[in-house]
Amino acid sequence: MEPETVHYSTSTEGITTITLDRAQRRNAVNPATATSLRNAFLRFEEDTTQKVCVFHGANGTFCAGFDLHHLSQGDGQALNPSVGPVEGRNTGPMGPSRMTISKPVICAVSGYAVAGGLELSLLGDMRIVEEDAIFGVFCRRWGVPLIDGGTVRLQAIVGLGRAMDMILTGRPVGAQEALSMGLANRVVPKGKGLEEAMNVARLIVGFPQMCTNLDRRSCYYAAYEATSLEDALKFECGNGLQAVAAEGKKGAGSFSQGKGRHGSML
Repeated sequence: MEPETVHYSTSTEGITTITLDRAQRRNAVNPATATSLRNAFLRFEEDTTQKVCVFHGANGTFCAGFDLHHLSQGDGQALNPSVGPVEGRNTGPMGPSRMTISKPVICAVSGYAVAGGLELSLLGDMRIVEEDAIFGVFCRRWGVPLIDGGTVRLQAIVGLGRAMDMILTGRPVGAQEALSMGLANRVVPKGKGLEEAMNVARLIVGFPQMCTNLDRRSCYYAAYEATSLEDALKFECGNGLQAVAAEGKKGAGSFSQGKGRHGSML
């Protein structure tokens, strides 16, 4: 029996860590691992004590995609989502890759994030990328399409032209190029990705959470769901006013008393 390939941990400050650990396949995902990943993200989603998730791969690699050794032993049915939809949440062959997460997710990317691994990295609101990391649609070489959100999320993040370059050529994209196109948010030295992702997570959990998550939700609504600029602006204002009443007045009082001056974040 294969050892546990997904590790889940929480902290009292509200940071969940999900670790993909399948060293013998460079963290490639088979159906059992997809199920474990899906369950881990559902657990994070449902735990009201947890505010931010840091998602990373063990063994110096983020994820090499779907396990092609597994796929080669069957047919296209091997890519059908064996995990299935749960409680109305849409899941796919990579597990959580089609889910819409309601709280911030930060991906710490080391080594390869390719094919389905690239798609998993796109779940993150941010990608903290180590200097030797490689992104790419390597599945282009083997006739395996992007079916876990890659054609949808990638172009929303980097723009249609850059997405088409990556998708059509399947070429490797290094950390600095990923930074220049907005695929990476920060580039850090090798071995420092998880540490920096945790630092960012600690910053986020220190902010008023209703306001943070409403702004986050409004961004996603504007990117994927809004029917017009007017619709997006109406959604932003209508939802944001909840936070003004619930958190903004108290925050304004703190500012009035001298907090947050001269560039202080908190």
